[in-house]
Amino acid sequence: MRQGGLSSPLLFNLYVNQLVERLSSTHVGCHIDDVCVNNISYADDMVLLSPSIAGLRKLLSICEAYAEIHGLKYNSKKSEILVFKAPRQGLRRVPPVYLNGEALKLVERFKYLGHIVTSSLKDDDDIERERRALSVRGNMLARRFARCTADVKVTLFKAFCQSFYTGGLWVTYSCRAYNALRVQYNNIFRMLLGLPWRCSASNMFANSRTDGFHAIMRKRAASNLHRLRNSPNSILKMIAARPDCSIQRHCMEIAIGLR
Repeated sequence: MRQGGLSSPLLFNLYVNQLVERLSSTHVGCHIDDVCVNNISYADDMVLLSPSIAGLRKLLSICEAYAEIHGLKYNSKKSEILVFKAPRQGLRRVPPVYLNGEALKLVERFKYLGHIVTSSLKDDDDIERERRALSVRGNMLARRFARCTADVKVTLFKAFCQSFYTGGLWVTYSCRAYNALRVQYNNIFRMLLGLPWRCSASNMFANSRTDGFHAIMRKRAASNLHRLRNSPNSILKMIAARPDCSIQRHCMEIAIGLR
């Protein structure tokens, strides 16, 4: 399939959909409220989920057999295994898991679709990733558009510095990491407009008619709740039916200003 072709996504879905159906039909792996969640796929990026090594080996064997039949081969060097640690329990010895005869590397964190997932399920590392990316974008804007008008700079700031990629997934994090991102956001705006470093953040955003950090996060939380509760996806429907789950509870706290 041609990369970037209009028909490529559809053709790839037809090609790989049978593998997703086979994995889901086994009912081997993680279950949440009787919903089997043993694989999460986006294009050619796939995550297998299982509460046991035996279950994970079963899912991998299905993937290997499917790939062999269709003339494909998984890259063992680009595949990793991560164990989510139970609270207050030390990590026991993890038996090796093989793919194409090679043992998969056991890691403490990995990046999936740009979001950093850690064994502790904490989001500090991903927030730090976004802070660094925000710093790079802000410095680029300040360097390339130093002679532009304030209105142009504010428009560029809104376009490049208010996305907070995967910010809707941040649930468990430290105040230090969260505040570091907020300070970075404020400082970039000051630098871009040439404002004093100690000027009031709330006043400068109000005068420029631009959302501050907390306003951005509240809007994102409200948007996440809306999309979650209106999604036709079976997994998201299951999460939406559980108002006590951590994601919904966190979004509600952000939306009403408790965080």
